[in-house]
Amino acid sequence: MLDYYSSDAGSSLKGVGSASFDMGLRAYMLSVYNHMAMGVAMTGVAAYLVYFMSVTSVGSPDAVYVWMNGVALTSFGYTMFASNFSWVIVLAPLAIVLMLVGFINRMEPSTARSVFYLYSVLVGASFGILLLEFTGKSVCSVFFISSATFGALSLYGYNTRRSLTSLGSFMTMGLFGMIIASIVNMFLGNSMVDFVLSVAGILIFSGLTAYHTQSLKNRYLHSREVQGAEDLERSAVMGALILYLDFVNLFLRILYLTGQRRG
Repeated sequence: MLDYYSSDAGSSLKGVGSASFDMGLRAYMLSVYNHMAMGVAMTGVAAYLVYFMSVTSVGSPDAVYVWMNGVALTSFGYTMFASNFSWVIVLAPLAIVLMLVGFINRMEPSTARSVFYLYSVLVGASFGILLLEFTGKSVCSVFFISSATFGALSLYGYNTRRSLTSLGSFMTMGLFGMIIASIVNMFLGNSMVDFVLSVAGILIFSGLTAYHTQSLKNRYLHSREVQGAEDLERSAVMGALILYLDFVNLFLRILYLTGQRRG
């Protein structure tokens, strides 16, 4: 594969009109961002609806359980967050995303989009618990902060002509280290480690956002002439998934670090 930053990569673009090239790249990236934005929107709507159906006032006839911070849950809320079924809500998105990653090349583009949107909704259902733990104002504030941060980093990754490959490799190694440390701290319960992991997570997913954006751009540059329309659309869905995961994890890390908890 040609290196986009080498003279060979530059020469490989000869004969391609700059206007048509820009239109193709912009259309591809716009498709990625549109799918991602739709996924984020569906996650937010699903989280709010699940939360809305899960809570009620203390002493209400439909209150069947009191959450740890004094929020009363309906029977639906108890099933979603306090019963064994909650594990299904947590694990179902993982199963869906593994299916999407493993079989996307065999899927029709419309099927790939549908699976991605289904994944987004299931993530939203599991995120309803965030509105039980954090105030709505705090969640909204962190969402807008995360959106602005993600947008700036993705714009940088798209426009910079500096290779971010080394940064991406370093951040990927950091991600694996963070996952291992998070698993260990599940048993230790050390609040200082949680704080350090949140800060590290913000830095890691910030770097990955810029790196993944550049990677998606370069992938289009290197493969646009050999991929058909359906392949490019599947690639756009996968790109949307990658950036969606970067955004969601960035949002979660900022929320756990700065969010105002209920009670």
